[in-house]
Amino acid sequence: MFELLLKGGTCLTPSGRAEVDVGVSGGRITAIGALDSSQAKTVFDAKGLHVLPGVVDPQCHFREPGLTHKEDIGSGSASAALGGVTTFFEMPNTHPNTDSAERLAWKVARARETSWTDFAFFVGATNENADTLGALEVLEGCSGVKMFCGSSTGTLLVDKPENQRRVMKSGRRRISCHSEDEARLQERKGMFADQGVVAHPELRDEECAVLSTRNLLALARETGRRLHILHVTTAGEIPLLEANKDLITFEICPQHLTLAAPGCYERLGTLAQMNPPIRDGRHQAALWHAVRSGLVDVLGSDHAPHSLEEKAKPWPTSPSGMPGVQTLVPLMLNHVHEGRLSLERFVDLTSAGPARVFGMRRKGRMALGYDADFTVVDLNAKRTITNGWSKSKCGWTPFDGMQVTGWPIATIVRGNMVMREGALQGAASGQPVQFDL
Repeated sequence: MFELLLKGGTCLTPSGRAEVDVGVSGGRITAIGALDSSQAKTVFDAKGLHVLPGVVDPQCHFREPGLTHKEDIGSGSASAALGGVTTFFEMPNTHPNTDSAERLAWKVARARETSWTDFAFFVGATNENADTLGALEVLEGCSGVKMFCGSSTGTLLVDKPENQRRVMKSGRRRISCHSEDEARLQERKGMFADQGVVAHPELRDEECAVLSTRNLLALARETGRRLHILHVTTAGEIPLLEANKDLITFEICPQHLTLAAPGCYERLGTLAQMNPPIRDGRHQAALWHAVRSGLVDVLGSDHAPHSLEEKAKPWPTSPSGMPGVQTLVPLMLNHVHEGRLSLERFVDLTSAGPARVFGMRRKGRMALGYDADFTVVDLNAKRTITNGWSKSKCGWTPFDGMQVTGWPIATIVRGNMVMREGALQGAASGQPVQFDL
């Protein structure tokens, strides 16, 4: 008997699209093919729908502990589930920072109690723990080390090359980096204050990102350490990353593929403010080229909510960041609908890609023995993204009012239906991701 049978859908398998049934037992995929519904306890009718391997969002800020007025693991993971995301990786710039074994263990325990989806957490690199990160990165529920090379939200920062080198020499898993040059940021601080938020991409300009990424590539080459550059935004970084793919993987965010300066700042004000910034059409075109050419390894939402009251502060005192985990799938399915990428490429960026980059066990593909994680979507559904649909505590999305084609219909985590037709199902039952260390 199958515990769950997905019947009649178009499945995105490693061999391509196939109209096959998928049988689930014990939280794993146990059969793929023409299967008998009478052999299943529960049958999900997927006719007319596409069944994708579970979408992974490898960059989320769920703000717990310390900043739970704008998000927590429960609300953030609920947003993920409603948006079709089956697994998230959460960032360490909380309060206090996630920079020790004890603080990581607290998060894992909290997520076991409250997360709707599977999860893992980054440990934050600091000047103080740089030499002990090798022991932290192998702990349960750890997705790896996150290094802030330029200042952003919170206090985590490793900006000196000598300390970045220490981080790279401690441990062996891939390090995820926020790549902006702190010295240039400080030099330019205050230069554009009278111009308003439209100057945000000038304050944190292209050279700021290129300088940092070039330095990181040199250190990676020197130490032999694999790096993952988060939320790449500039045309100038793409050739550098292309030339170093033996050591470097990188991520792009849906926001940078969808919004463009200066229009987004004129329309949204500080709601469009994030780090690194939304840039103009030249940079967006370079990012899309990287997507189409296969250079980009993963998509991440950089879900980073702030309250509307916080966002109402005048720039540059307003905080950077926007919610995104719930809109990742709808935005990208709309891009699929409009012909900017294939559905297969979307699956590679959100399932197979994260599994490959981070060494996730039993996740990222629809194959026998893998976790029964599925994002079930209707490619023809026309919906409007609204603030009211958002489950995030912050209560807003920069895409409010945007009409899209393509929508998540169900979210299934290890065979458990956690979202169906826009409603959460059952109870929070997320578990930590396992990794090949």
